[in-house]
Amino acid sequence: MAEKKKELIKIRGANEHNLKNLDVDIPRNKLVVLTGLSGSGKSSLAFDTIYAEGQRRYMESLSSYARQFLGQMEKPNVESIEGLSPAISIDQKSTNRNPRSTVGTVTEIYDYFRLLYARIGIPHCPKCGREIKKQTADEMTDQIMALPEGTKIQLMAPVVRGRKGTHVKLLDRAKKSGYVRVRIDGNMYELSEGITLDKNIKHNIEIVVDRLVVRPGIEKRLADSIESVLSLAEGLLVVDVIGGEPLNFSQNFACPDCGISIDEIEPRSFSFNNPFGACPVCFGLGYKMEFDEDLMIPNKLLSINEGAIVVTGWQSCTDKSSFTHAILEALCKEYHFDLDTPFEQYPKEIQDVLLRGTNGKEVKVYYKGQRGEGIYDVAFDGLIRNVERRYRETGSETMKAEYESFMQITPCRECGGQRLKKGALAVTVGDKNISDVTAMSIERLQRFISSLELSKTQQMIGGQILKEIKARLQFLLDVGLEYLTLARATGTLSGGEAQRIRLATQIGSGLVGVAYILDEPSIGLHQRDNDKLLATLKHLRDLGNTLIVVEHDEDTMFAADQVIDIGPGAGEHGGELVAQGTAQEIMKVERSITGAYLSGKIKIPVPKTRAVPTGWIKVVGAAENNLKNIDVKFPLGVMTCVTGVSGSGKSSLVNEILYKSMAKKLNRARVIPGKHKRIEGLEMLDKVIDIDQSPIGRTPRSNPATYTGVFDLIRDLFAATADAKAKGYKKGRFSFNVKGGRCEACSGDGIIKIEMHFLPDVYVPCEVCGGKRYNRETLEVKYKGKSIYDVLNITVEEALHFFENVPSIRRKMETLYDVGLSYIRLGQPSTTLSGGEAQRIKLATELSRRSTGKTVYILDEPTTGLHFADVHKLTEILRRLAADGNTVIVIEHNLDVIKTADYIIDIGPEGGDKGGTVVACGTPEEVAENPNSYTGKYIKMMLDRK
Repeated sequence: MAEKKKELIKIRGANEHNLKNLDVDIPRNKLVVLTGLSGSGKSSLAFDTIYAEGQRRYMESLSSYARQFLGQMEKPNVESIEGLSPAISIDQKSTNRNPRSTVGTVTEIYDYFRLLYARIGIPHCPKCGREIKKQTADEMTDQIMALPEGTKIQLMAPVVRGRKGTHVKLLDRAKKSGYVRVRIDGNMYELSEGITLDKNIKHNIEIVVDRLVVRPGIEKRLADSIESVLSLAEGLLVVDVIGGEPLNFSQNFACPDCGISIDEIEPRSFSFNNPFGACPVCFGLGYKMEFDEDLMIPNKLLSINEGAIVVTGWQSCTDKSSFTHAILEALCKEYHFDLDTPFEQYPKEIQDVLLRGTNGKEVKVYYKGQRGEGIYDVAFDGLIRNVERRYRETGSETMKAEYESFMQITPCRECGGQRLKKGALAVTVGDKNISDVTAMSIERLQRFISSLELSKTQQMIGGQILKEIKARLQFLLDVGLEYLTLARATGTLSGGEAQRIRLATQIGSGLVGVAYILDEPSIGLHQRDNDKLLATLKHLRDLGNTLIVVEHDEDTMFAADQVIDIGPGAGEHGGELVAQGTAQEIMKVERSITGAYLSGKIKIPVPKTRAVPTGWIKVVGAAENNLKNIDVKFPLGVMTCVTGVSGSGKSSLVNEILYKSMAKKLNRARVIPGKHKRIEGLEMLDKVIDIDQSPIGRTPRSNPATYTGVFDLIRDLFAATADAKAKGYKKGRFSFNVKGGRCEACSGDGIIKIEMHFLPDVYVPCEVCGGKRYNRETLEVKYKGKSIYDVLNITVEEALHFFENVPSIRRKMETLYDVGLSYIRLGQPSTTLSGGEAQRIKLATELSRRSTGKTVYILDEPTTGLHFADVHKLTEILRRLAADGNTVIVIEHNLDVIKTADYIIDIGPEGGDKGGTVVACGTPEEVAENPNSYTGKYIKMMLDRK
């Protein structure tokens, strides 16, 4: 019995967030899926209860000295948990956004490559590309003795290489040392001659130390002569083979031809995070932030007087009384141009003067200011350098951020974006340097490593390292990341990709007896690659680990040993155990919404008809990242899904090219779109809105009421009550962000943070206002019997009835209700909302606005974190937006969303280098019939189900 008990993680009385005294037994060493509606309490159980407690108990086992360096863990609100293992959480938030962090450094594969290159890499001269070897005097002797017998040779010491001067002392010293001959600039001289050299010309001087004929028995004399040469020429030797090619030898890592020496090679020479290896110009980042003329002068069709120059500090140049205008007038006189000509019509020389300056040439600037007038000599240093100086000198962070909006990231000129010093980039293995290797996709890299031909010595040294590299690359292939490169910055990865990388790293560590807690690892993964991910999860389980996965994916649920459904609703209506068992058993539970969708009792319907586009916009010549110079047509007035396997180029096309071009043209955003030739048809649109899953606010002061704008309307209502008018309160009195109506003891936060040394910080409700955020006088003002605090504490559902006679508020409440957020409280801090909830609040805000029918909405994987029922609601909202004449463009892998789209653009066929083309486009029915489309294959199955 005791044995049986150990096989379960027993949770009793979990009350974290919205969990309602939950009791649940989770089997150990099994793959368990936690599912339920968005906001039902899955993450509260998985992360805030099980993971937090596992982590806390591990921390408690450490000494108090060690604990002071580790953040304190709060005890979760749970009565007891038995049978818990040490917990490792693999979630989406913990990816490193540091620009120095890459896929290679996170997976540690790059560390192995650094070791490999340091131990078996072949150094070359960074200048001429010639192989550099470090040789001892004995090795040189052996090589020379290997020449055919009878070969005549001269041993020469290259004492001067490419240096100006007469070198009289050097030649004199050589003569006194007993040497007879010298070769200067290719000509042979006797040292007894009076040699005079031109001091202004660079010379090469080689002293002839010995002349020999190769035959057995000269080894001793040869070795002695080589020693003499090496001491004379600081480790260099030139062997002049009479009638053949000269041989160059070096005792150091130095090129005998160019004289460039490279440092001793060690693993740190290849680290871009270490001064020994990092490029000295960009410090190992590979890029620099530089002012971009296209952002400073975005519309070159305008003249300067019409406001072509928009960069901070120069916007005043349209004002004739400004100093910037006076400078430009002076340039006009000097270089003969005027300020009414469109910028693009200026000759290149004039554009150069304006952007890059007069090269020190001074112009006379006549300026009349408040303190009088005068003529000043100004050497104009150009817009770019002028703004760079202002950026450097400003102490204000706000101004710095303002200037940075005119900057663009450009590859470093010194290393070309390769991040390392030239010496490190000149070391090769298999004819490729370390930067070439990290720029290959994982799939190509695996092939390159497998086909690598090494010498016997290299094989002995590098065999073990290569074995480790191959194993780690295989783990990345197993989780469907074959299209990534090791040089890819982790900050650019999607949540799912980052999670799968960490998963691959965990498999590499081979731990046993651990509880892994994952948060939707299938995000951003095409259905085709789901099997790979599931195989990986099962492999981790079979090693002897417990896997608790928060997931909404159907395949994962069917593959799991057990599914735990939390619900039945979301928020207040959730937090209970609805069903537990296999996917088949859950289907039979009446009150389980998950079961109803799995069994097909409830379905997301396929629209009876597909909407017809009202027009088209066309992206011509898209070539960003891996896109292969493609032309893509997007329909207007309908819902379009852009699909394709991970890494195929969907985000490059939609986010980098389409969104940024529209934002620049329609919203006047300061962005530089990805590589493309042009976009046709933008004149039919008036704005573009990107609805992502980023938080709606980063502080507890932000909440759904403030974001949707409904709080303003509610404050107007309170300010209009008889009580408020009698007391002379305006709407500002009812804000908890400004002095007046808020409680000053807690500054309107409602809670006070008490710092505890050696223990986690404790948040206690403010004693003065009792956590209500407002002072007593403000709370005395009531509307329909409720104070402003009471109104912020009601749910959307209650607010619908409470404000049913106030159309402006009711309309906003209806949209929040329609997007499935009936359970959230109006004043709920935005920091407690999930990504899916934040996104739906943004959608609701858009829905409640008056539609122009000319808006484009762009959503990137909006189903992240959404249950079947939430996806159902989402598809209805998106169809409503499209029904109003707007254009909805969604990047998505979720088949339920794809099947409801009016039009599909499938990018592929594969990820990385093998992607970047349009595989299929048309209605879901048309794409389903396309044999080349992976998406078509899965859509066909979905359409057949209906």
